[in-house]
Amino acid sequence: MNKENKISSSSNSYSPVLPFKIVFMKWHYILIAFITALAFWIVSSIFDQLLFFSPIVIFYLPDDAVIGFILATITSILLGIVISMNVYIFKHTKLKIKTASLFSGSSIGVLSSTCASCSSLGFFLASTLGAAGVTASNFLSNYQTPLRLVSTALLVWAYYSASNSLVKNCKITFVGPN
Repeated sequence: MNKENKISSSSNSYSPVLPFKIVFMKWHYILIAFITALAFWIVSSIFDQLLFFSPIVIFYLPDDAVIGFILATITSILLGIVISMNVYIFKHTKLKIKTASLFSGSSIGVLSSTCASCSSLGFFLASTLGAAGVTASNFLSNYQTPLRLVSTALLVWAYYSASNSLVKNCKITFVGPN
Protein backbone atom coordinates (compact mmCIF):
# COMPACT_ATOMS: atom_id res chain seq x y z
CA MET A 1 0.00 0.00 0.00
CA ASN A 2 1.42 3.38 -1.00
CA LYS A 3 1.38 6.26 1.42
CA GLU A 4 1.78 9.89 0.36
CA ASN A 5 4.42 11.87 2.28
CA LYS A 6 4.61 15.62 1.98
CA ILE A 7 7.88 17.32 2.79
CA SER A 8 7.71 20.68 4.46
CA SER A 9 10.36 23.04 5.77
CA SER A 10 9.28 22.25 9.33
CA SER A 11 9.97 18.55 8.90
CA ASN A 12 12.17 17.22 11.69
CA SER A 13 13.21 14.11 9.81
CA TYR A 14 15.08 15.82 6.97
CA SER A 15 17.32 13.53 4.96
CA PRO A 16 19.39 14.64 1.95
CA VAL A 17 18.61 11.29 0.32
CA LEU A 18 14.89 12.01 -0.04
CA PRO A 19 15.30 15.00 -2.43
CA PHE A 20 17.66 12.81 -4.49
CA LYS A 21 14.96 10.15 -4.76
CA ILE A 22 12.34 12.73 -5.69
CA VAL A 23 14.41 14.28 -8.48
CA PHE A 24 15.69 11.04 -9.95
CA MET A 25 12.36 9.21 -9.99
CA LYS A 26 11.86 10.68 -13.48
CA TRP A 27 14.02 9.36 -16.29
CA HIS A 28 14.68 12.72 -17.95
CA TYR A 29 16.49 14.02 -14.85
CA ILE A 30 18.61 10.86 -14.86
CA LEU A 31 19.35 11.54 -18.53
CA ILE A 32 20.33 15.17 -17.80
CA ALA A 33 22.66 14.02 -15.02
CA PHE A 34 24.21 11.29 -17.18
CA ILE A 35 24.79 13.54 -20.21
CA THR A 36 26.24 16.32 -18.05
CA ALA A 37 28.55 13.96 -16.17
CA LEU A 38 29.69 12.23 -19.35
CA ALA A 39 30.35 15.50 -21.20
CA PHE A 40 32.28 16.94 -18.27
CA TRP A 41 34.26 13.70 -17.84
CA ILE A 42 35.22 13.72 -21.53
CA VAL A 43 36.29 17.37 -21.44
CA SER A 44 38.25 16.83 -18.24
CA SER A 45 39.96 13.74 -19.65
CA ILE A 46 40.92 15.61 -22.80
CA PHE A 47 42.36 18.54 -20.80
CA ASP A 48 44.29 16.11 -18.59
CA GLN A 49 45.61 14.39 -21.72
CA LEU A 50 44.12 11.04 -20.79
CA LEU A 51 41.69 10.75 -23.71
CA PHE A 52 42.79 11.11 -27.33
CA PHE A 53 40.67 11.04 -30.48
CA SER A 54 43.33 11.05 -33.16
CA PRO A 55 44.06 8.83 -35.06
CA ILE A 56 41.86 6.49 -33.00
CA VAL A 57 40.12 6.84 -29.65
CA ILE A 58 42.64 6.00 -26.92
CA PHE A 59 42.37 6.31 -23.16
CA TYR A 60 45.71 6.26 -21.36
CA LEU A 61 46.01 6.51 -17.57
CA PRO A 62 49.59 6.79 -16.31
CA ASP A 63 50.40 5.92 -12.69
CA ASP A 64 50.96 9.53 -11.67
CA ALA A 65 47.52 10.65 -12.93
CA VAL A 66 45.35 8.16 -11.02
CA ILE A 67 44.44 10.52 -8.15
CA GLY A 68 43.53 13.34 -10.54
CA PHE A 69 41.47 10.94 -12.64
CA ILE A 70 39.54 9.66 -9.60
CA LEU A 71 38.86 13.22 -8.41
CA ALA A 72 37.79 14.32 -11.91
CA THR A 73 35.41 11.35 -12.14
CA ILE A 74 33.89 12.11 -8.73
CA THR A 75 33.56 15.77 -9.69
CA SER A 76 31.86 14.97 -12.98
CA ILE A 77 29.34 12.65 -11.28
CA LEU A 78 28.56 15.21 -8.58
CA LEU A 79 28.29 17.93 -11.22
CA GLY A 80 25.72 15.89 -13.16
CA ILE A 81 23.68 15.27 -10.01
CA VAL A 82 23.73 18.91 -8.89
CA ILE A 83 22.90 20.32 -12.33
CA SER A 84 19.99 17.90 -12.69
CA MET A 85 18.71 18.87 -9.24
CA ASN A 86 19.02 22.57 -10.15
CA VAL A 87 16.99 21.99 -13.31
CA TYR A 88 14.32 20.29 -11.20
CA ILE A 89 14.35 23.15 -8.68
CA PHE A 90 14.13 25.77 -11.40
CA LYS A 91 11.23 23.96 -13.03
CA HIS A 92 9.26 23.43 -9.80
CA THR A 93 9.84 26.62 -7.81
CA LYS A 94 7.38 29.45 -7.59
CA LEU A 95 7.77 32.27 -10.11
CA LYS A 96 9.16 34.91 -7.72
CA ILE A 97 11.84 32.53 -6.44
CA LYS A 98 13.14 31.45 -9.89
CA THR A 99 15.53 34.38 -10.22
CA ALA A 100 16.93 33.74 -6.76
CA SER A 101 17.44 30.06 -7.55
CA LEU A 102 19.75 30.97 -10.43
CA PHE A 103 22.08 32.69 -7.96
CA SER A 104 21.72 30.14 -5.18
CA GLY A 105 24.61 28.51 -3.40
CA SER A 106 24.26 25.38 -5.48
CA SER A 107 24.60 27.30 -8.75
CA ILE A 108 27.66 29.15 -7.47
CA GLY A 109 29.10 25.82 -6.27
CA VAL A 110 28.61 24.28 -9.71
CA LEU A 111 30.36 27.19 -11.44
CA SER A 112 33.24 27.27 -8.95
CA SER A 113 33.85 23.54 -9.05
CA THR A 114 33.72 23.47 -12.83
CA CYS A 115 36.40 26.13 -12.98
CA ALA A 116 38.57 24.52 -10.30
CA SER A 117 38.38 20.99 -11.63
CA CYS A 118 39.44 22.05 -15.13
CA SER A 119 42.70 23.23 -13.63
CA SER A 120 44.72 21.58 -16.37
CA LEU A 121 43.23 24.20 -18.67
CA GLY A 122 46.14 26.32 -17.48
CA PHE A 123 48.42 24.66 -20.01
CA PHE A 124 46.31 26.15 -22.77
CA LEU A 125 46.39 29.59 -21.13
CA ALA A 126 50.15 29.85 -21.58
CA SER A 127 49.95 30.16 -25.35
CA THR A 128 46.96 32.50 -25.22
CA LEU A 129 47.91 34.95 -22.47
CA GLY A 130 51.71 35.00 -22.68
CA ALA A 131 53.52 35.67 -19.38
CA ALA A 132 50.29 35.87 -17.38
CA GLY A 133 49.29 32.55 -18.90
CA VAL A 134 52.56 30.96 -17.80
CA THR A 135 51.98 32.17 -14.23
CA ALA A 136 48.41 30.86 -14.26
CA SER A 137 49.58 27.59 -15.79
CA ASN A 138 52.23 27.11 -13.08
CA PHE A 139 49.75 27.85 -10.31
CA LEU A 140 47.09 25.54 -11.71
CA SER A 141 49.48 22.67 -12.41
CA ASN A 142 51.13 22.91 -8.97
CA TYR A 143 47.83 23.00 -7.09
CA GLN A 144 45.72 20.76 -9.33
CA THR A 145 44.92 18.10 -6.71
CA PRO A 146 44.03 20.57 -3.91
CA LEU A 147 41.86 22.52 -6.37
CA ARG A 148 40.03 19.34 -7.32
CA LEU A 149 39.50 18.50 -3.65
CA VAL A 150 38.08 21.99 -3.13
CA SER A 151 35.83 21.55 -6.16
CA THR A 152 34.56 18.24 -4.79
CA ALA A 153 33.83 19.89 -1.44
CA LEU A 154 32.04 22.74 -3.24
CA LEU A 155 29.88 20.26 -5.13
CA VAL A 156 28.99 18.42 -1.93
CA TRP A 157 27.98 21.79 -0.47
CA ALA A 158 26.06 22.56 -3.68
CA TYR A 159 24.20 19.24 -3.35
CA TYR A 160 23.30 20.06 0.25
CA SER A 161 22.20 23.56 -0.78
CA ALA A 162 20.11 22.21 -3.66
CA SER A 163 18.44 19.61 -1.46
CA ASN A 164 17.65 22.29 1.15
CA SER A 165 16.25 24.53 -1.56
CA LEU A 166 14.22 21.65 -2.90
CA VAL A 167 12.70 20.93 0.48
CA LYS A 168 12.01 24.56 1.40
CA ASN A 169 10.90 26.17 -1.87
CA CYS A 170 9.29 23.48 -3.97
CA LYS A 171 5.96 21.79 -3.74
CA ILE A 172 7.03 18.19 -3.37
CA THR A 173 4.96 15.07 -3.18
CA PHE A 174 6.78 11.81 -2.71
CA VAL A 175 4.91 8.56 -2.99
CA GLY A 176 6.96 5.93 -1.24
CA PRO A 177 6.53 2.44 0.12
CA ASN A 178 4.34 1.90 3.18
